[in-house]
Parts: sequence; C-alpha cells; structure tokens
Amino acid sequence: MRIAVTYENGQVFQHFGHTETFKVYEVEDGKVISAEIIGSEGSGHGALAKLLSGKGIDVLICGGIGGGAQTALQEQGIELCAGAQGDADEAVEAYLRGELENTRANCDHHHHEDGHSCGDHEDGHSCGGHDDEGSCGSGCGGCSGCGPQITGVNVGKTCRTHYRGTFNDGTQFDSSYDRGEPLEFVCGAGMMIPGFDQAVANMMVGETVNVHLMPSEAYGEADPTAVLTVPIEAMPGAERLSVGQRVSLQGPMGQIIPVRVTAMDGERITFDANHEMAGKELNFTIELVEVIDE
Repeated sequence: MRIAVTYENGQVFQHFGHTETFKVYEVEDGKVISAEIIGSEGSGHGALAKLLSGKGIDVLICGGIGGGAQTALQEQGIELCAGAQGDADEAVEAYLRGELENTRANCDHHHHEDGHSCGDHEDGHSCGGHDDEGSCGSGCGGCSGCGPQITGVNVGKTCRTHYRGTFNDGTQFDSSYDRGEPLEFVCGAGMMIPGFDQAVANMMVGETVNVHLMPSEAYGEADPTAVLTVPIEAMPGAERLSVGQRVSLQGPMGQIIPVRVTAMDGERITFDANHEMAGKELNFTIELVEVIDE
C-alpha cells in the first residue's frame, strides 16, 4: 500500500490544492518500510488526483480539501482521509492504527468561533503557516464545490484551458500563458469558480472568450463576520506570525480554518478567513485548448 500526505516542513500541509510536495510512504504488513518526497508538478486540484493515481497512491492524508477535489480522488479510486494536522509521520502511524478519522474538512469560507489555537508545529498546534501567494492557476478553485448548477456540452469532461486573469484596472493577477502549461480540470465538478466553469462549459476547442465576473460568480462577497481579532497572548505562537502570512486555525470542533494575518500590533492580531479575492470583479480571457471526453 502507498500512502501520500500533503507535506511541508514535516507537517501535514493544510491546503490540498496548493500543496507543493507530498510525502509518499510505502507500507507492508501495516508498517512503513520506506518514504520519499515528490513534487506536485504545479498541478491543480483535478490534475493532482491523476498525479497521485499515476504514482500508485492508495490513500491520501491531508488537511482541508474541496468538494471537487474529493470527487476527483474518488474517481481515481484513492481513499481520502481529510482533516489531519500536525506531524506527517505521526498522521500515517495513526492511520495504520485505525485512529485517524476522515473529517472531510472542506477548503471553504468559515465563520470564526472562540477557542482557536495558533502555535508552532513542534508543539502540535494547527498554525500551518506558508508563504506562497494565492494562484488562480492552482486552480481558480471554488474549493467548496458549491454554487449554481453548471450546464453545457463540456460538463463532466476534462478540459485544458489557457487563461489570463485581470482586475478591472487591467492589472494581471494570474496567467497560465506565463507558466507555459494549460490548466486542467473537470468542468462542472466544483474545481473552478462558478463563472469560469460556466464559460468553459459551452466553449469549442480552439475558441477564445472574454468574460467579466461579478463577485457572486467568482469568490463571493467579503464576509465581515469571517474576520477575527484576538489578543496575541491568548494564542501561543501568534507572536511569531507576520502580516500577510497564511496559517490554519483550529475551530472548537477541531475543524481546520485557513486564514490570512491581516493586521497585528504588540497586543492584538487579526485573521481573515475570506478569500483574498472576495468582493472583487474579475476578468478572464479563456482559450479552450483540449477536451478529453473520457
């Protein structure tokens, strides 16, 4: 059996769609006999599932994961154990002992409650900080898999698209052309923001379209109740954070909550669970490169 864990600095990385590395464990007779680190190859949600399948992965252990990615893993026959946190090696051992529960933690907007913890990984807390900037190319993801029903001839098919995303002032925020590799995803599976998904649903291969998306068609409106300000002393480890850093908080029921640090002074720190593009109108030029009708 081969088990893959979303991985960063010895810990279970908390955002499946943004993970840069996996730690892969070879298991025989219920014991780990070897392990190696592999890269994600810059893949998006759907492509990651195929990457893992190609590596012979039987089980994925991760933190937060969206509905579309869960579907993609299921289609590849990969068992999912989501909601894990802390040391990656310990998570695998817990799985092998039958003690790791799949909470199916969704990568989605959350409302904050009291009782979050934010500490350093060595103390076993859930402050999974990382410095990478959000990229639409990894995958413009509407992680929760919710939103309006997508209809069109390409729904359910694997689509490969090039795109360029800009704000209303013309500033580019992402481009698959710059990376030299089309984005691959299953249309209508919740891997993409709704407006992008719907635009591709009725495109023909070789066609290029320009779409303007309102917040409701992209990352939604910013939710003021998803902003939490707390005393730094109430969250051990918070003093080591910095504005702009992404971390994962743990809610009172153990749920994983991805947030950004938006402000801090000597006494208080503010976390925002809204997506960084929440409330923004987005523009996309989309070119449909290929449709794989499986």
